[in-house]
Amino acid sequence: MYSGKLKDELLDRLFEAVLLLRTRDECYQFFEDICTIAELKSLAQRLEVAKMLQENQTYGEIAGRTGASTATISRVKRCLNYGADGYKLVLERLSPPSKND
Repeated sequence: MYSGKLKDELLDRLFEAVLLLRTRDECYQFFEDICTIAELKSLAQRLEVAKMLQENQTYGEIAGRTGASTATISRVKRCLNYGADGYKLVLERLSPPSKND
């Protein structure tokens, strides 16, 4: 059960709404309404940075491919190492199952 510093009633409601989305198209509809294009692109960029960090790619490679600043890459790396493990959870679920599964 998550009990971190962000937990509050408004965020609970937002996350409940996200969990009601059933398809990628529904996600596009909802997130286009609730976020700016820049916010969405930033979230997507951070997820890609996290994936590339887990693949042990260099800051230079990550910056070149994603356009992320070294500050953003460092922030994501700090979350991977010391955060709530949200990136790890999602990246694990997004990765294809290994042949040994």
